[in-house]
Amino acid sequence: MNKRIFYVCCLSLLLPWAAAKAQVTKADYQRSDTILKLENKVYSSAVKPHWLGDSHFFWYQNREKTGTVFYLVDAETGKKNKAVDKQGLAVYLKGKNKPLVDELMKEEERPRWDFWRKNDKPVASPDSLWEAYIQDNNLYVRSRKNKEEVTALTMDGIRNYTYGSRIMWSPDSKKIATVKTREVEERRIPLLESRPSTQLQPILQWRNYAKPGDVLPVSVPVLFDWEKKKQIPLETNLYENQFDLYLTGWRSDSRAFTFEFNQRGHQRYIVGEVNAENGKITHLVDEQVPTFFYYNNRFRYDLQDGKQMLWISERDGWRHLYLFGNDGQVIRQVTKGEWVVRNVEYIDENAGVIYFRASGFHADEDPYHLHLCRINLDGTGFKDLTPENANHEVTLSADHQYIVDAYSRADMPYVSVLRKVSDGSVVASLEKSDISELVEYGWQLPEVFHAKGRDGKTDIWGKIIRPSTFDASRSYPIVEMIYAGPHDSHVEKYFRATDHLCSRLAELGFIVVKIDGMGTANRSKAFHDVCWKNLKDAGFPDRIAWIKAAAAKYPYMDINRVGIYGWSAGGQNAMAALLFHNDFYKVAVALCGCHDNRMDKVWWNEQWMGYPIDESYSASSNVDNAWRLKGKLLLINGELDDNVDPASTLQVVSELMKANKNFDQLYLPGKTHSLGGPFEMHKMHDFFVKNLMGVEPPAWD
Repeated sequence: MNKRIFYVCCLSLLLPWAAAKAQVTKADYQRSDTILKLENKVYSSAVKPHWLGDSHFFWYQNREKTGTVFYLVDAETGKKNKAVDKQGLAVYLKGKNKPLVDELMKEEERPRWDFWRKNDKPVASPDSLWEAYIQDNNLYVRSRKNKEEVTALTMDGIRNYTYGSRIMWSPDSKKIATVKTREVEERRIPLLESRPSTQLQPILQWRNYAKPGDVLPVSVPVLFDWEKKKQIPLETNLYENQFDLYLTGWRSDSRAFTFEFNQRGHQRYIVGEVNAENGKITHLVDEQVPTFFYYNNRFRYDLQDGKQMLWISERDGWRHLYLFGNDGQVIRQVTKGEWVVRNVEYIDENAGVIYFRASGFHADEDPYHLHLCRINLDGTGFKDLTPENANHEVTLSADHQYIVDAYSRADMPYVSVLRKVSDGSVVASLEKSDISELVEYGWQLPEVFHAKGRDGKTDIWGKIIRPSTFDASRSYPIVEMIYAGPHDSHVEKYFRATDHLCSRLAELGFIVVKIDGMGTANRSKAFHDVCWKNLKDAGFPDRIAWIKAAAAKYPYMDINRVGIYGWSAGGQNAMAALLFHNDFYKVAVALCGCHDNRMDKVWWNEQWMGYPIDESYSASSNVDNAWRLKGKLLLINGELDDNVDPASTLQVVSELMKANKNFDQLYLPGKTHSLGGPFEMHKMHDFFVKNLMGVEPPAWD
């Protein structure tokens, strides 16, 4: 072959990449910076109803091409009334009761999350004669009529070994339950605010922050007979090795109270019942698993004042509802099949019906789509009340007779309808999203894509995001936005015009993908268990197989130029890609990553990596495996991150330096765990443009 032919051949191989190089301009960056405004081109999005008290009326606000309007809907008839504001809707309620008008006109209240706030106020007995309180670490009771009549029920409470202020009287006012807690001095992490707004010199801040392996507080239930003025002894040694224990209430007939116990390591979870007369403890549920009990998604509902109990369990390999007796034995498995119960919306005890959301039971659709279903307590009468192939977001009326169902997919805009809860029938169509202006702009509909995972059998699901300038004749680098936290699944199943973590990067000329691999939640127990003591896995074998399948279908996806980025646990995953799978991933950006699970918060990491700490923590550590790095890495974190200890990233930096590895780092003053501002996003975009496209990004203004 002569030199001229050789050079022509080489040039032809480089042409696709060269074409990509020529198109990264300042205009691309400007379009990227404004792409999120496309959300404003979507009209009549999901209906978010505001039910008026316990009536069958609701109102909602709707953004239309002519402006924002309000609708009042009578669920019984499906009739809609329109107005320019809520005041205009009030006229349609004339003749109805005034409270409905008041409910319509009141300002929306934000929820207050104060359940776990410590209560130091005295707790009155149900008969209103007495009040119990904590003083000097001990439990006292005094007369509400005569404050001088005081009884000390305990005298053994001392500093750091105190009786709890969450005091529970029995309904008959004869017994008192609380906990006694052995406190510990919690670990604190230092955060240095290098550029405070209040002074020139840095400020050292401290945060309470328990980490895996730390000594934790221990709480055990205690019971007192107020009538006899004595403590009833309980056998609580079993509950000393704990992650958590808390009381959950008295039986209405005062015969017992209950508690829930999560053993340290999350492999055993108990629902206990304490007999009020003799202190005997019965285990109503005792879940013991070889990996982890998924306590994030636990559900319990006591029926007939505790004579029976509904409980969620994965004991058959899928997350389902079980009916237990008060002896700890299973009466029946209520839901069954290779699908999962996601949450329970409502239980009609009188009718013996459970309304719940579930996913995965339609073989021909995305297994993560949520559907509202019903089933009888005896396990019969299962019905999907929202049968359309979509992800259903439902809001029930106060009396649970009607639902507003806003359903969509990543590749299908919202449709909102009003349904009857009894049979799922549609009372009225409410809205259908209008995306015509998106289409005119050239916006690309995200694609839902699935392919077989590492085992060649299991479907792995995700989505593909293309730029608005997409041209199938070009060659595009692939970038995966990863978050493989086992506490949930993470690829959105609802419609959105843009993805704020992906669309800006795609607009620069990348194909961006998001995938839920093995080790994440909401599939089978076996699918989830892949993460056990193995967070470095992060579903990578499934993700790589998925990307390869997508690239085989779409030749414009360049399988030789694959990057990855993620936040928090996703930051850990992104760097791990260049440590353990650097034959596939070439460039990574890790933002605020937890790079060693021993450095991160106890509650998240011990659930997946186990307790006590063992060699699996080191095996999954980006710090201990930093020497394996190949490819281009950018580490970004903030000095005031109190979610993930900033030292985690600095420890990675130290090991990379020892291993003489080349990498980039951006350590941001004043920044917390919330990274995604214009500066750091611009740096990340530049990093991918330079290292995946091979061109210098345009100069900053």
